[in-house]
Amino acid sequence: MVLGLGDVYLGAPFATPIDPRHLLVTTKYNPARTWTPENAVGIGGAYMCVYGMEGPGGYQFVGRTVQMWNRYRQTDSFRDGKPWLLRFFDQIRFYEVSEAQLMQHRQDFPLGRFDVRIEETTFSLADYNRFLAKESASITQFKDRQQAAFNAERERWAASGQADFVGEEAAGHDGMGAELAAGSEYLTACVPGSVWKILAQPGEQVADGDVIAIFESMKMEIPVTASSAGVLTEWLVSEGTPVNAGQGIAVFQRQVETA
Repeated sequence: MVLGLGDVYLGAPFATPIDPRHLLVTTKYNPARTWTPENAVGIGGAYMCVYGMEGPGGYQFVGRTVQMWNRYRQTDSFRDGKPWLLRFFDQIRFYEVSEAQLMQHRQDFPLGRFDVRIEETTFSLADYNRFLAKESASITQFKDRQQAAFNAERERWAASGQADFVGEEAAGHDGMGAELAAGSEYLTACVPGSVWKILAQPGEQVADGDVIAIFESMKMEIPVTASSAGVLTEWLVSEGTPVNAGQGIAVFQRQVETA
């Protein structure tokens, strides 16, 4: 059942199974991917999402489907002046097709040459509560088994060192071990994430406020700026390096003005 829209841009559904025994729970990627294909179906935590556009993301993939957003025209599936497919409280069912069929459906769907089946129905909370009460023993058994599996997995992570893993480049040091020359200072990461782009090169003169790098963190681009005029002396990281908040990322020589 769709509980929200726009979780990952452009009408992406935020959904959960109606039957608790169908609930899958999984971790999200850390750090998140820098690219996710459009129309990918993923699960993060206990929720399912369909990505409405290309972009970063951390949900675990479980499938592919047709478009959630129509940037071309109105069709029987995209109606009432709304370019998004789903509505609050829609119930989604997936069915299996071949890769060739999916590619054809994706080509035809935005143009109105193929449509998903949409059926009008009513969701009764009273009936649903009666269903939960009737199946309570089975639901409880499923949840107990799921929680036991989750606890066992966490124990395996802890035993293998994965529970606290932060990346080889960022683990065990903050990048600020060496003594610096007079007037030099370390630039540090303000958030955990990864280095997406390095814009200033070693030896380059920069002004106060110049963007010298861009980080990716939690699906956002975060600019790293020079705190004063000076020279970027050395990078302690490279593009793609994961970093922790407070970790040294570069050596900077401040420009000192005298009378």
